[in-house]
Amino acid sequence: MASHTVTDALLLPHSEGAVAGAVDFRGRAASRASTGRWSAAMFVLGVEIAERFAYHGVSANLISYLTGPLGESTAGAAAAINLWSGVATMLPLLVACVADAWLGRYRTIVLASLLFVVSMGMLTLSSALPAFHGGGGGGCSYTSKSLACSPSTAQVAIFYVSLYLVALAEAGHKPCAQAFGADQFDQNDPKESVSRSSFFNWWYFGMCSGTAMTTMVSSYIQDNIGWGLGFGIPCLVMVFALVMFLVGTRNYRYYASTRSSPFARLARAFVSLIRGSKDDALAVVDDDGDRREELSAVLPLFPIWATCIIYAVIFSQSSTFFTKQAATLDRRIGESFKVPPAALQTFISITIIAFIPVYDRLFVPVARRFTRLSSGITMLQRIGTGLVLALAAMVVAALVEARRLGVARDAGLVDQPKAALPMSLWWMVPQYVLFGLSDVFAMIGLQEFFYDQVPDALRSLGLAFFLSIFGVGHFFSSFIISAIDGATKKSGASWFANNLNRAHLDYFYWLLAGLCAVELVAFVFVSRVYVYKKRASHDGCAVM
Repeated sequence: MASHTVTDALLLPHSEGAVAGAVDFRGRAASRASTGRWSAAMFVLGVEIAERFAYHGVSANLISYLTGPLGESTAGAAAAINLWSGVATMLPLLVACVADAWLGRYRTIVLASLLFVVSMGMLTLSSALPAFHGGGGGGCSYTSKSLACSPSTAQVAIFYVSLYLVALAEAGHKPCAQAFGADQFDQNDPKESVSRSSFFNWWYFGMCSGTAMTTMVSSYIQDNIGWGLGFGIPCLVMVFALVMFLVGTRNYRYYASTRSSPFARLARAFVSLIRGSKDDALAVVDDDGDRREELSAVLPLFPIWATCIIYAVIFSQSSTFFTKQAATLDRRIGESFKVPPAALQTFISITIIAFIPVYDRLFVPVARRFTRLSSGITMLQRIGTGLVLALAAMVVAALVEARRLGVARDAGLVDQPKAALPMSLWWMVPQYVLFGLSDVFAMIGLQEFFYDQVPDALRSLGLAFFLSIFGVGHFFSSFIISAIDGATKKSGASWFANNLNRAHLDYFYWLLAGLCAVELVAFVFVSRVYVYKKRASHDGCAVM
């Protein structure tokens, strides 16, 4: 994209044939007929599906790798994963500022995709090449079920460096790809505006399709064939997706702000806020006169942000403790096939994939008749419904875990942690399904809310704020796991003992359910006083 001609293009008058404020890859006014809309958004969606395939090819079964080949404890591995996930979802705050101010979303997506390829390649090498393994001559071999030797220092170091490079790539990809995809629809055009609202549903549909594929394919390969191949396949998928994203370059609409860095403007506003009163901060006039609007638009989002943190803590459990629980159950299908423990996460994605069309094509039109809102229900109502479902998921998880512990006692298998309990894996499916339903409401609602309720120039940053909910949630989850593990070890068996038959994950789940109930009350209060950024609905009513 020719960034030097953007300013001129932004000054062109709006016409039926051009999209106001948008340019094509040459920097000329973007043609409504030949750029943007679904034909362009599908290229962005494709690279996002691949990114989900790559990221979940690492994260979905990561606890098995840490407690298997790397030999870490259950509590230590869960805390490490939450810390890594927290970094991956907090870094977008910084990267989104860089993207909005300097690089642009398109370039950031390309660079992040390249970093994904490099980091996934390094993970593949660290897990596959004998030279990185312990045992002197590098003759160690292991599977996820047994550890033949301790990992070498080089292997551990390269693995963690690669892992955090994946987090950096994720930070560049997440806020920019979604914002860039939504940019392909003109919010000022009635038809395209409806498509943009639908885009958030189908975006998450595509994300979950990629997640489902990698959870089923990669987890089976990692558990039964090898970790090198399990990490290598997502790397190749990312290479192909990057090529396809570049193919769509001519079709995209590009937006660039002519204003100063949004990060700098917000930083100056917050400094003013700290030094004086809120009114003083808002009254300070920036060089371009837009700081008042941006600060006044961003500050009201923080109460909503804060009252969704426990939801993020709950979200982090499905890829850690849920997977370890599933490993203790009877996972046989037929005479020989065993379902990989991490593959149960597929039920979250399947639920989302199945329910999003129902929500988009059935629930929204029906609700629209009663509410006269183009979206059926408000964004905050959608988020609140998701929080209720997350609370229900944790209650079910606690009850199922209590039953699992009872089965272990009744079968006399408490001290045989590697023995499969006489309890089917299907007992855990309801909590995964509730997680999926919760995501359809809360996750997508939060994405649309933080994209829609910030100034146009800060949309990548708005989505980064959304992701930071999960960053803080992962950090908080890591903290409370470590704190509870240390405290309960002193009084007996840890709630997160390596032998899950002597652990008490049910207590932990009840704790999270209680915290979620408190959070839900707080969310209802702050959502009732929140005032939406005014914009017209497609039915002629104000969206509230």
